[in-house]
Amino acid sequence: MKQKEILLFGASGQIGRHLIRKLTKNNYKIIAVTRNIHRAGYILKTQANPGYLELVELKNFNLSKIDDLIKRATLCINLIGILYEKKKDEFKRIHSDLPAMLSQKSNEYNLEKFIHISALGIENAHDSRYANSKLDGEKRVKENFNRSIIIKPSIVFSIDDKFSTRFMSLLSLLPIMPLYYNGKTKFTPIHVTDLVEIIYNIIESKNNNLVLECIGPEIITFKEIIKKLLKLINKKRILLPLPLPLAKLSAKFFQLLPNPLLTEDQLMMLKYDNCISGNYKNNFDLGYIPKRKFEEEVNKYSYNWRSGGQFADQGTQK
Repeated sequence: MKQKEILLFGASGQIGRHLIRKLTKNNYKIIAVTRNIHRAGYILKTQANPGYLELVELKNFNLSKIDDLIKRATLCINLIGILYEKKKDEFKRIHSDLPAMLSQKSNEYNLEKFIHISALGIENAHDSRYANSKLDGEKRVKENFNRSIIIKPSIVFSIDDKFSTRFMSLLSLLPIMPLYYNGKTKFTPIHVTDLVEIIYNIIESKNNNLVLECIGPEIITFKEIIKKLLKLINKKRILLPLPLPLAKLSAKFFQLLPNPLLTEDQLMMLKYDNCISGNYKNNFDLGYIPKRKFEEEVNKYSYNWRSGGQFADQGTQK
């Protein structure tokens, strides 16, 4: 039996690194596409068993090179996504045009499946460019290839994320933490290990032509998340509900930073709960039960933000 080759876009991100480790341990060969092979290579090569990972550098999504790669693949996975735009129409190019092109090529070369990672909680966010670009990408993927699987995870967290780690960094520095929309927005965070396990099971299964919402085992409000993080890093901070005009003003300032802490578009997204919509199947429906809870998992790496590090007394808040 021929060894399956998986073409993976977005390999160097949080999900990609964990997925490479899972798949190569289970005898899948990965062709990992990255924009900078020298920067990503030293990290990715440590995730795979010898001989199971091929790194390919690809810039500007060269169509002829993508053709050559897809011809070799059994299935294709797209993990590429951005949280904010650095250039005009970047959301459209990354979240809509790219998955449309990859799904079209997957259909053209008759791949077993095309797996595309989108996002949870975007259906009602009509005032968000991020959400609209994601939804348009989903629509075009469905139209292009009837063996496509669209996975819509809630916030994905781990020591490699840009969510729990960023907020612990902010809480370490700021005396006051603003609560947007009174901190009432609901999230269903899923640990990257649980999400990767779901993706692996989807690859192994006969499922196709599927939209799957992926959530963790808990529903937690934004305010509860901040309180849990404060507890884990032994800090006391003032949690201040911020009126919407002031929130918009702060977002205008924060989005000017090289790595924005918050953009106006992200502020709009915070209005909407990040929970299952009920429009699609979810991982519980298919028997994929997540095991890892937010506070328990973040506790394993939160010592990096405590005064005194891993030897600090966790009961003393500052």
